[in-house]
Amino acid sequence: MYYGYYYPCRYCCPQYWPFRPYEEVDPALLTESAAESKKLMKDASKVLDKIAESEEFDAQLMQAAQISDDEEVERLIKSIGVTSRLEIHYNPDSVRLEFSSSIEEIDCCKLEIALRWRR
Repeated sequence: MYYGYYYPCRYCCPQYWPFRPYEEVDPALLTESAAESKKLMKDASKVLDKIAESEEFDAQLMQAAQISDDEEVERLIKSIGVTSRLEIHYNPDSVRLEFSSSIEEIDCCKLEIALRWRR
């Protein structure tokens, strides 16, 4: 015996879902995150300005990265005056700088810059 399935018609009888209220919004953390992000952008701008203006600095950075001299790469980047938390990832072809900040032990923002020097 065949028992057919009943599929309600959604076109003629729209279903209404019960109303679920949203939580109250509190923009405080978003505001603080934006302010912290501006600090990250200032630090990133310092680094980019130095790299764009000094071929001597660039050569030192590239040489240190090519021979995997972690301490020298970090020293060179921090010598620019970066105050944010910074992770540096590099290989012989490029460098990736990850600036991050936290508010009350909550990671609030991250800014990542990747630069290549080899095709």
